[in-house]
Amino acid sequence: MNSISQRIAEELGVREQQVNATVAMLDEGASVPFIARYRKEVTGSLDDSQLRTLEERLRYLRELEDRRGAILKSIDEQGKLTDELRASISAADTKNRLEDLYLPYKPKRRTKAQIAREAGLEPLADALYDDPTQDPETTTAGYLNAEAGIDDTKAALDGARYILMERFAEDAELLGALRNFVWQDGQLKVTVVAGKETEGAKFRDYFDHVEPLKKVPSHRALAILRGRNEGVLTFSIVMGDAEDDRRQPHPAEQRIAAHWNIRDNGRAADKWLSEVVRWTWRVKLSTQIETDLMAQVREAAEAEAINVFAANLKDLLLLAPAGPRPTLGLDPGLRTGVKVAVIDGTGEVLDHGAIFPHAPQNQWDRSIAQLAAWCQKFKIELVAIGNGTASRETEKLVADLTKRYPELKLARIVVNESGASIYSASEFASRELPDLDVTIRGAVSIARRLQDPLAELVKIEPKSIGVGQYQHDVSQVQLSRSLDAVVEDCVNGVGVDLNTASVPLLARVSGLSQTIAQNIVDFRSQNGVFKSRKQLLKVARLGERTFEQAAGFLRIASAENPLDGSSVHPEAYGVAEAIAKRNNRKVENIMGDTSFLRSLNPQDYVTEQFGLPTVKDIIAELEKPGRDPRPEFRFASFEEGVETLSDLKPGMVLEGSVTNVTNFGAFVDIGVHQDGLVHISALSNTFVKDPREVVKAGDIVKVKVMEVDIPRKRIALSMRMDDQPGADTSAKPAKGNDRAGKRSSSKPQGSQGQGAMAGALAQALASARKDGR
Repeated sequence: MNSISQRIAEELGVREQQVNATVAMLDEGASVPFIARYRKEVTGSLDDSQLRTLEERLRYLRELEDRRGAILKSIDEQGKLTDELRASISAADTKNRLEDLYLPYKPKRRTKAQIAREAGLEPLADALYDDPTQDPETTTAGYLNAEAGIDDTKAALDGARYILMERFAEDAELLGALRNFVWQDGQLKVTVVAGKETEGAKFRDYFDHVEPLKKVPSHRALAILRGRNEGVLTFSIVMGDAEDDRRQPHPAEQRIAAHWNIRDNGRAADKWLSEVVRWTWRVKLSTQIETDLMAQVREAAEAEAINVFAANLKDLLLLAPAGPRPTLGLDPGLRTGVKVAVIDGTGEVLDHGAIFPHAPQNQWDRSIAQLAAWCQKFKIELVAIGNGTASRETEKLVADLTKRYPELKLARIVVNESGASIYSASEFASRELPDLDVTIRGAVSIARRLQDPLAELVKIEPKSIGVGQYQHDVSQVQLSRSLDAVVEDCVNGVGVDLNTASVPLLARVSGLSQTIAQNIVDFRSQNGVFKSRKQLLKVARLGERTFEQAAGFLRIASAENPLDGSSVHPEAYGVAEAIAKRNNRKVENIMGDTSFLRSLNPQDYVTEQFGLPTVKDIIAELEKPGRDPRPEFRFASFEEGVETLSDLKPGMVLEGSVTNVTNFGAFVDIGVHQDGLVHISALSNTFVKDPREVVKAGDIVKVKVMEVDIPRKRIALSMRMDDQPGADTSAKPAKGNDRAGKRSSSKPQGSQGQGAMAGALAQALASARKDGR
């Protein structure tokens, strides 16, 4: 079998030397962002996406190797490790294959087959299998053993059957073939548990549902699994016809018989052997195969859901920052009032309080006067409004404020407040804002995440940010690992201001731990702002190795050395200085001089230590030192008078903000407290394979309202402006997306009680419903 490095190289389509070099650096503790940015010569310019895949595969394959070693040791200790078996185990390339090979040797509790062997029945089983012409009833006469409980023919034949069943069921080649057969031809049949129709109404799209097992999309698989876990749905894997007639031989039985060369030729033992095959499938293998394949479905669905969550999280973290502008943060509420936080351009809290413009207090005019006073006193430019309860009512309040005080020139923006309450009650929030009530901390967070989404959102556990798909149903270990990688990549991709960054933000920088991040902040508090990157070496527990990993991602505005404000790594300052010196200029004078820098030939500055990729990166950074890779700040303007579901009318064209992107479409906040769904078939007039090709979380989009289902709180939207509400959009689907409006079910769509939700787009909405979201 190929080595781990060879396998990864083949999978990534790169050279084995690139993989070996990367693995060595990862093992030494280097982070993916550091390797991707500052070690391109070593890795052959592998990008961060390739490096993350490499890191994940390395982890899996090393776990596989550890398990392989444990299995070989276990079998060897039993004295059963043959050269052939060792070769098979060494060649196994998946965990499933390894476990199949280990199954016959795996320590287990005494089985009926083991008891039968101890009673001396294995020769009987071998005799009937090797020579089916022998009569089972007659042959058992020589194997009766009253002391072992084998005192009649039936007991003897039962014992022989158990021995052959276990032998048949533990054949690794057969197990692999059966899994593949059922995977390719099986169908997932889902039904509702009797009596759970009302209680499980949110799963009703799956009450009578059948589709090919291998084609079940991730979101549907997770919905079905959730329905099963909640006791609403039950499922099974059936072959061919949806009805599993247990009176007929299962197709898998034929494959078992063929594998073991068992045929019914009318010989004395043929019928008995056929029964052994039947029992092998129905008693030993059918449940095991179904469990294995549903685990495979779940694993693939979880991986896809985690990828969706990670992609959405990345988009959210990299939303355009409004920048260091004085901001008013409003955390809306009705009875408890609207909590207000006033922050300056650096995020410091200047004032706070609460207003009560809504029922039951209805202090509308007093609330506007108070907001105006704050805005005038602190020269507020932005008003950030949380998108929770009373959001639209509060936005209307701010709109009235701007009408009454036009000289304030305020921009009002509705901000996704997911996770703000979790931050407010966190230990870090209590340390960061010790003198503020939990409710006010939420308003602070809302304001700060408008100024700089990345800097604020890193304070919240990624799983709580609310852009996932079935995030509570997937492996929490894998989810956390994936989301942490996204946060790390985003933080290091943008860079961090060393003199303003919080502990949570610094802790996400390459090479820095929570402890060292806290030490940096403590050092900053005791000694004032950092004036150079070299000062980092004076921070407790921050040594040369950590400095190497972190320095390039930490920026210092107005530093003594202008390169400290760029992404040029200190180890490569000599390259920038050589460029300036060779052209008789100073480094600070060439920074930002686009025409000069673009006239350079990077090859002229290549050294033994720094190759062409690094030199090109340095020149690009000098052109726009410290540039922020995030897009320009924009925000959605919600339609006046459209505040609740009942305000929506089919045909309305509205502006909204994409809150979540899934495999089946995008959810858009249009300001009515319920996101609408733009199904994948309605994202574009051209074929869309992946919704993220068209939209991503945070995008501002124009959508048309197609249908509104108030009882079920569902809104069907389209980004195809020529779509007409009520029309059969399936007549003109985006090319290649005509499948989107169809369901794989044994019942027609109309039987599912869609009511007013008619039309292809509405059917797609129902089909791709976000159960439990």
